[in-house]
Amino acid sequence: MSKKILICGGTGCLSSKSRLIKENLEKELKERKIEGVEVVLTGCFGFCEKGPIVKILPANNFYIEVKPEDVKDIIELDIIKDEKVERILYKDPITKEVVTDYKKMNFYQKQERRVLKNCGFINPESLDDFLKNDGYKAAKKAISEMSSEFVIKNIVDSGLRGRGGGGFPTGVKWEIASKNDAKQKYIVCNADEGDPGAFMDRSILEGDPHSVIEGMLIAGYAIGATKGLVYIRAEYPLAVERLSKAIEAARKNGYLGENLFGTHFAFDIEIKFGAGAFVCGEETALIHSMEGKRGEPTSKPPYPAEKGFWNMPTVVNNVETLVNVPRIILNGVDWFREVGTEKSPGTKVFALSGKINNVGLVEVPMGISLREIIFEIGEGIKGGKKFKAVQTGGPSGGCLNEDDLDTPIDFDSLASKGAIMGSGGMVVMDEDDCMVSVAKFFLEFTLDESCGKCTPCRIGNTRLYEILDRITQGKGKLKDLALLKELSEAIKVTSLCGLGQTSSNPVLSTLDKFYNEYIDHVIEKRCTAKVCQKLITYVITDACRGCTACTRVCAVKAIDGKVREKHTIDTEKCVRCGACMSTCRFNAIIKL
Repeated sequence: MSKKILICGGTGCLSSKSRLIKENLEKELKERKIEGVEVVLTGCFGFCEKGPIVKILPANNFYIEVKPEDVKDIIELDIIKDEKVERILYKDPITKEVVTDYKKMNFYQKQERRVLKNCGFINPESLDDFLKNDGYKAAKKAISEMSSEFVIKNIVDSGLRGRGGGGFPTGVKWEIASKNDAKQKYIVCNADEGDPGAFMDRSILEGDPHSVIEGMLIAGYAIGATKGLVYIRAEYPLAVERLSKAIEAARKNGYLGENLFGTHFAFDIEIKFGAGAFVCGEETALIHSMEGKRGEPTSKPPYPAEKGFWNMPTVVNNVETLVNVPRIILNGVDWFREVGTEKSPGTKVFALSGKINNVGLVEVPMGISLREIIFEIGEGIKGGKKFKAVQTGGPSGGCLNEDDLDTPIDFDSLASKGAIMGSGGMVVMDEDDCMVSVAKFFLEFTLDESCGKCTPCRIGNTRLYEILDRITQGKGKLKDLALLKELSEAIKVTSLCGLGQTSSNPVLSTLDKFYNEYIDHVIEKRCTAKVCQKLITYVITDACRGCTACTRVCAVKAIDGKVREKHTIDTEKCVRCGACMSTCRFNAIIKL
């Protein structure tokens, strides 16, 4: 029986030499004159924590943290002798038993890979691979067998909501655009994924670009658009490369262009590059950027579905939303609604990152709890430390605490807790994170990314940041906490676009869930997580050997002491840089 070797070719694994692993495998097979073995560089497997990953079919052997030098053993044992390379197989962290089948791993057991079904299984640069896995069947069905109205009805009935942040019903947006008569309409794929810690859309484009094209095709047919645009940041070179190849292959093989699937329907796609501005994730700012204007939002109505790109009806959907579309058309509305909740059906892809054991890309049914994702799929907090918070929805999201772990993950449940779904970023924090500092970090990001058009966002967030900065420096006052809340709520209701309206979420959610930490900073003048530099005191303990290493690295000469005698730190001179603590070989310097 012929064998197939799948190698993770996502950005993370490529940076860990997965391309070299592929080259070594091909070289070794050639030198040994072994035939009938296909070597494929795929998209992301999702299990980024254990990459680079190599999977052997049909045995389903799943090798982790593979290095180029492991290739000889893989060929010798697995390919030739049908034996497993035990040392690079996944081991359950609790039982320590080897798990060869990925479906039995904690990371994958609760996942429902529908959007990601092709990622890690096909060659993203091969149209043939895509076609063998039901590629373009949904587009053919929709365009040649269904009316545009019936396609929209299917999307409306499915309950599919936008996966880019707001959760607006996709079918309703399409319906509005379809009813607007115009000589030209547009479908825009928003691939401008700018959230810190988010890599969902990038991974889909890298691993399954044809599914994005197929979703755009169906959307174009549904609303009567003949032109598609993919707005993507230039910082995603691999995604751009694979998408460009997929568009070219689709054109050459009759899946883009004129008279598609034997009908009069025509559709083509063009790539538009963004410069990485976070605000251009907002649809009107994105449209202005594509028109060559400054990426600033405008007030709505009119909505883009009525008057968008070049003042023509324009539907803007993100990558994940569009990939759901062919799955719904091919498998049916009931299939889509089998998982998820009544108001949030289907699955959601999350980028799980932060202080978590299993960093990676996960696709789970809507309604699953935060606890299940963090402690079952993610297998808990790194280093056995205590969970403190999880931030969902990117820099505009909210921070949830331990009391919120059983919250179902759906649009409405997260909103009721002061958080948002966002595009799918999920950053986990432990006991060593200061929540005041976290709020300041995300606000600083939003402040830098604000277009500055509206006063509440431009000036209001500047004032918010100044207050948080004072608090983290030990200069805060109790009245600042009331001012933080009042100003945050004002910004929320008066800002022009979604960026400004959600910019204060990290402040409001941390005030609500971690108020005691603000009190510690303001009243006690201390940071319990020992993160805020100005609120830290470095102390030398009795473990000091008097080696003088700390005195030599102290730039301000704040440390005094004789050789082989305990040293002391002058807290008035100390600038709290931490150089002494990093240098001490005896762990004799601690933070208070």
